[in-house]
Order: sequence, then structure tokens, then C-alpha cells
Amino acid sequence: MSDTTVPSGARLPRRLSCLYAGLALYGASSALLVRAGLGLEPWGVLHQGLAERTGVSIGVVSIVVGAVVLLLWIPIRQRPGLGTVSNVFAVGIAMDATLALVPAVHGLAAQVPLMVAGIVLNGVATGLYISARFGPGPRDGLMTGLHRLTGRSVRLVRTAIEVAVVVTGFLLGGSLGAGTVLYALAIGPLAQFFLRVFALPVPGGRAADAAPRPERGAILPQ
Repeated sequence: MSDTTVPSGARLPRRLSCLYAGLALYGASSALLVRAGLGLEPWGVLHQGLAERTGVSIGVVSIVVGAVVLLLWIPIRQRPGLGTVSNVFAVGIAMDATLALVPAVHGLAAQVPLMVAGIVLNGVATGLYISARFGPGPRDGLMTGLHRLTGRSVRLVRTAIEVAVVVTGFLLGGSLGAGTVLYALAIGPLAQFFLRVFALPVPGGRAADAAPRPERGAILPQ
């Protein structure tokens, strides 16, 4: 799609729509994984564990953790964008709203489809959120900032962070299971596919990069 197809005045509303639709769907997808009860994404394990220990809703915990992680950007000199700040609040609010609407399910015949739907929807949300190009989420910014600061590979830094998050969350009572493993295996290919689907035009007539470099943007909007 060329720039002449989408006038410059129309790009910002479209990008904002992608941003907030992606954040809302990300929160909804995380809630579906909670309801499926077969394991959450890595940060979801931590959020659920903290929610179990504190009695606070998992959505509120997500907001608090996001804000704390954002504070960690200060010493590593990361700069937040609109997407970063929006991520802190929108995902948690959408998650609690979805949990209020979707009841718990029982039996693998209901749990497995709900788990798969949550993972696929998470991939859709990732494609929408990143294609908007409003800056990385707090957790991704922490990863890319530590990558730049330490010189270690993004893969190593991400793995170290998520292992620490999963272990801590599991010890606190978070749900670790088949959904966690399937999420880890599927989210990369799903995100790449939906980034191409939702790629927006940029000045010069090119589509937005389907896979932004880690130094420039988010990899996952967690």
C-alpha cells in the first residue's frame, strides 16, 4: 500500500486505532488464558501469582507491575512513548473487564479451545500494537534497554528476564502449564504473521517493517 493510498492526515487515527485495539485485545487474550486454566504467558504467571498473594485483581496487578517496570527505565535511559504509557493502563483494564464477562470453564473440551483462542488473539493483538509504532511496552523496553546497556543478545536478555518472571510467578502461585509452553512456541510465528497483516504505510510509500529491530520498537506488548 502506498502513501498516496492513505493520506498523511488519515495515518494518525489509523495508528491510534491499531494501538488501542491491540492493547485491548492483548488484555482480553490474557484473560482468556486465565479462564482456560492451562497456563499463562510468562508475565501473566507473575501477575496471577501476585494477585493470589495480595488479593488484588490480576488486571490491577498488571498495571502496578507495568508502572514499576517503567520506573526501571530511568537508570537504563529508555524513553517511553504513547504506546508505553498506554500499555501500563489499557492492558490491565481490558483484562479485568474480560474476566468479568467470561466465566471460568471446566473440562479439556472447553479449556483447550479457549487456550488456543487466547494465544491466537494475543498474536493478533501483538501485530496491531506493534504496527502502530508508538513505542515499546514497559516490559519490552526493559529488555531492549538491558540489551543495549549490557551488550548481551536480545535473545539472552529476554530469556533471562522471562525465566526469572516465570519462576517467581510460579513460586507465588501463578499458573504454569501447557498454555505457557504453547504460548512460548507459537507467539513468535503468530506475531510475525500478524505484523505483516497489519503493517501500515510509512512516508516514502513503504509498508512499516514487519519485524522492527529490537533497538527501535517493541517485540511483544507485554
